[in-house]
Amino acid sequence: MAGNLSTPGASVTSRAFALLGAFDVDHRVLSLTELAGRAGLPLPTAHRIARELVGLGALERREDRYAVGRRLWDLGLLAPVQFELRQVAAPFLQDLYGATGATVHLGERDGVQVLYLDRLSGNASVPVVSRIGGRLPLHATGVGKVLLAWAPEDVQRQVLASLTRVTPYTITQPGRLREQLRRVRREGFAQTVEEMSRGACSVAVPIRPSGGEVVAALGLVVPDLSRGRARLVSALQVAAAGIGRSLPLSLSGSER
Repeated sequence: MAGNLSTPGASVTSRAFALLGAFDVDHRVLSLTELAGRAGLPLPTAHRIARELVGLGALERREDRYAVGRRLWDLGLLAPVQFELRQVAAPFLQDLYGATGATVHLGERDGVQVLYLDRLSGNASVPVVSRIGGRLPLHATGVGKVLLAWAPEDVQRQVLASLTRVTPYTITQPGRLREQLRRVRREGFAQTVEEMSRGACSVAVPIRPSGGEVVAALGLVVPDLSRGRARLVSALQVAAAGIGRSLPLSLSGSER
């Protein structure tokens, strides 16, 4: 949620972004009152800006409620990292899905969360809470642990200082998680067992351009990892290597 931008010094641009920032994965459709409250704007100001954004295609009006417009989504897909990653990774995700039948995830780090750039739903009935464009905690997901393992030290400290419990199996002990992260870097993959949702396990590997830094993570969600984990890790590593070879080195080392 955006901060209070009702002060006279706030620019029109900052107020418009505050309004757009009121939406998130759990608040996809908002009334004008909700929009104004979450953006920290007076109701008349929110109404005026929302009307302009609807005219520009950045918002959609659905009777008495608002949603993010298609124009904004189209522009977001042009962001270089997301666009190139999705384009390059798409055939590898399809191959990985065909080989495993599992739910496939492509994610990148966005601050102290993992942002899901793409997802293919698997055949098995596994509770999966991720959504394309959604964000989840780094410490409780397979792709998140990979990204956290290769994140800057200040990001790791911030995450380790606030480990929320999602399920009874979520690791919330900083020392234990830091040891896991060392093992992820050493072994080249991360795994979770019911840490994000009951009945779901995940395994993930890093993606990096040839000779570059980790820019994303590729993961699978399955009901159980007690058998077949080595096969899944091998399939992920082959796909991640293919994606990495196809990515421009300029994507490496970006700070998020």
